Order: sequence, then structure tokens, then C-alpha cells
Amino acid sequence: MTDGTGLKNRGHTQADVDERRAAVAEYSGADLDTIAKCAIDPEKAAHNCENMIGSTQVPLGYAGPVKISGEYANGEFIVPLATTEGALIASIGRGMSVINAAGGSRTRVFGDYMTRAPVLRVRDLEHACQTIQWIDAHEEEIKAAVAGTTSHGKLAKIEKFPMGRGLYLRFSFETGDAMGMNMATIASEAVCRLIAENTGAEMVSVSGNMCTDKKPAAINMIEGRGKTVIAEATIPKQLAEEKLHAPVHAIVETNTRKNLIGSAMAGGLGFNAHAANMVAALYLATGQDPAQVVEASSTMTVCEEVDGDLYISVRMPAVEIGTVGGGTKLPAQSEALSMIDCKGAGKARKFAELVAVTVLAGELSTLGAQAAGHLGKAHADLGRVKKRFRIPDARMPARKPLISKAQSRTHACNQLQLQGPLFRHRRGRPHRGALREDPHDGSRHGIHRHDIRRDVRGTLPRPRRPLLRRGYGKGTPRVPGHRARHG
Repeated sequence: MTDGTGLKNRGHTQADVDERRAAVAEYSGADLDTIAKCAIDPEKAAHNCENMIGSTQVPLGYAGPVKISGEYANGEFIVPLATTEGALIASIGRGMSVINAAGGSRTRVFGDYMTRAPVLRVRDLEHACQTIQWIDAHEEEIKAAVAGTTSHGKLAKIEKFPMGRGLYLRFSFETGDAMGMNMATIASEAVCRLIAENTGAEMVSVSGNMCTDKKPAAINMIEGRGKTVIAEATIPKQLAEEKLHAPVHAIVETNTRKNLIGSAMAGGLGFNAHAANMVAALYLATGQDPAQVVEASSTMTVCEEVDGDLYISVRMPAVEIGTVGGGTKLPAQSEALSMIDCKGAGKARKFAELVAVTVLAGELSTLGAQAAGHLGKAHADLGRVKKRFRIPDARMPARKPLISKAQSRTHACNQLQLQGPLFRHRRGRPHRGALREDPHDGSRHGIHRHDIRRDVRGTLPRPRRPLLRRGYGKGTPRVPGHRARHG
């Protein structure tokens, strides 16, 4: 039912959406015909988006299949990826093909807790200690308060962090196959009301930023948030050189100097090449909260040379995903989850393992490209509409700049390093009796004028003929001060 008209319309029917869009188009003067082409039922998206006027489409592709041997994900999977960044899916696909050729990836889930950390106001240090003691002594009452708010969530542990006249409590919940952020928030508020009634410690905010939600934080890297997942693969030496075009030691060094040392020098909380790229594309495709790409970017990538082969692993301490609820109910996102058999209950940990392997593939491919010096060229070839400049191979030695057309043929020969004791000049030109040293075998041989012409033509533009000035002899160059020197 319509609550108002135009921009004040808060209804959820298709007519409400059309009315709002028309009002927005009139107000902004913009053409919204493409936004109007929406495959989403507005009433089904009522809990996902307010003031809906249509939809923005993101190109959807896939990478894979990729072979996974995990605790929950086993087999080969085609992974849906929504992105506007050219070369990303191609790079992930290359990484997956290398992983497959090496025998596949291995992955495990090591933790599964969604956290919420309210901050309470206490009178002083003694009051903080009394509140902590009450919490420790009434754990069952607190769990009962949580159970009264959800049938799917369960309180696993409470960590206490007193600070001045504040007390921060970090609750960890088991949330099943839902991402569980709303579940954790509602349960945390209920627990804080119980604590306030019995201790007098009042809740200031249900989130005291020690959760930590949608922000980079060391506590997430250490304690974990959502699923903590590790994926690994071992790439044989020959395969790395053939497929990634870089030796194992170069990939290991690139990871160490870039991902580990470089990130530490920058004060970064993510020690990876671009984990957020893969996570964002997969989250958008499957209806996850895109803001939680932030926590997933705290991934750490490790590379080692083991018996000559490349061992690569990623640790993702904060994979906050769900396979039920939220955006997973939207039609396109639901279909994308079906592609990887991760739709519905009992699939969340399987999905987390797929996320980790996708990140592993992207990291492997990008580290190989950077070690080989191919990253810029790949983006130029795949990510640009118009290629205006030639992108050289970064590992190729820089070529000498071309000689100016105004320079003489003699100087051109000098640039070609044909001067010296093995080279004799006649009026500034090489003659048939001149000798040069072969750069391949060191032998000396005569230089014919046609050889010189080939050398110059093959590397440099032909020099321009000298400019003539009226009143001088043929071939007299036009140079400043010529008349003064020649009378």
C-alpha cells in the first residue's frame, strides 16, 4: 500500500517502485530506463532495500572448474563472480587451472563464530570487577536470555575487556548457516539488559567496535570473525615455470617482499596481493554483505619453496558469509549459490571453503604475473577498451632510445658502439676496411657499407639531409655562426 506520493512513497509494490523512479527522474533530470529493467520482485526485496526504484546490474562471469579437497567442499566447482574489473576473472581462472594441474587444493574451517561487542558504562574499576564476576557466575542465565531471542543462534563465549569506566564484552555466537549479524545484535541487547538489571552496568552501545564489524582490525585477524578458513596447494617447479612463467624462488621472493614486508611497512592489516578482489566478486554474485569484504581483506598469503616446488597457502580469519537469509533470497543471487551447490541450510562452511580456494587461485595467478613482470600487460590487454600505448614486458631490459633524425650517420654508428680501435673512420663514415667484433663469438670481421646501412636502418631512423641555405655551396649545413667562421 502506498504511504505517500512521489519521493515520499514508501510502498513495496511494482506500482510504488515505478512512481518513485518517475519522481527521482523528474527531480534529477536523469534517464532511468536501464535501471527500470529489473528482474527482482519489489515485494520480495522489501527487507533488502528501502526506497527501491529498480536495480543496478553487474556483469556475472565464472572461473573454473576448480578441484577442491576439503572438509565440506569436495569435487570440482564452477565459481560465479560478479565484477566490472577486466582481467580479474581471467586471472582467477588461470590460477585455478594451475591448481588443477597440480592435483587440486586442500582446505579446512578452523573457527565459526559471529561476534558482537557491546560497551557498558561502569562507575569505577571496582564496579567493572563486580560486573565481570556476576557474568562469570551467571553464564547459564545469559545463555537462556540468548535462546529467548533466536532458535538458530547459540552463545559460545564471552570475552571481557575493562577500560577505565567502560567494560567491553565480546560475545561469540554460533549462527548456523546464516551470516548472523542481526541475530548477534538482537541477542547481545537482551544480554545487556539482563546485566544492567543485576549489576547496574548500563549499555552505551550494542557495538563498542571490538566486534569488529566492517572495519579492519587486528582482533579479527587473531580471534577470527565468521569463518576462519585455510586453503593450500603445492605447485611443482616445472608447472610453475610453464604456466606462471616465473621460477619458484621469484614467486616466493615477490610474496615475501610485497605481501609480508611491504604490508608491514605500510602498517597494513592484510598481508595479501588482492584478496578483496576475489571476495568482492564472489560476495556480489551470491548475495553476501559487500561491506564485509573489509574483514576478508585481512587474509595472509604465505609462499615457500619446498623441495624445489611452490607451496602456497592463504589464511582467512574473517569470512562472514551465509547461505540462508539476507541477500541470498534474491533470485539471481540464489541461482548463483545453486551453481556451487551452496544454497540453503547446511552449506555455509562448504561455501567458506570455496571462498578460500577462490582467493588462493587469485593470489597464485597475480603473484606469478608480478614475479614474471606481466601484470601491467595483462591489464592492458584485458582491462582496457582502447589500447593507446604499448605496454612492454617489465622483465625485459629497457631498450636504448631512438636517435634523433637530426643527428648524423657518424653519430648513429657511435650509438651502435662501432667506434674504437677495431673501427676506422674515413671522413666520419665507416669504410670497407673497417673491422668490428662479433658480439656472439668475439671474432673480427670486415664491415661493408651495406652492413652499416642495415644496422642503422634496423635500429634507428635514417638521418635527415643537412638543411641548405641560399648563397652557400651544395651540402653546406645551415648552422649558427657559419658566415662568421668562413668569412
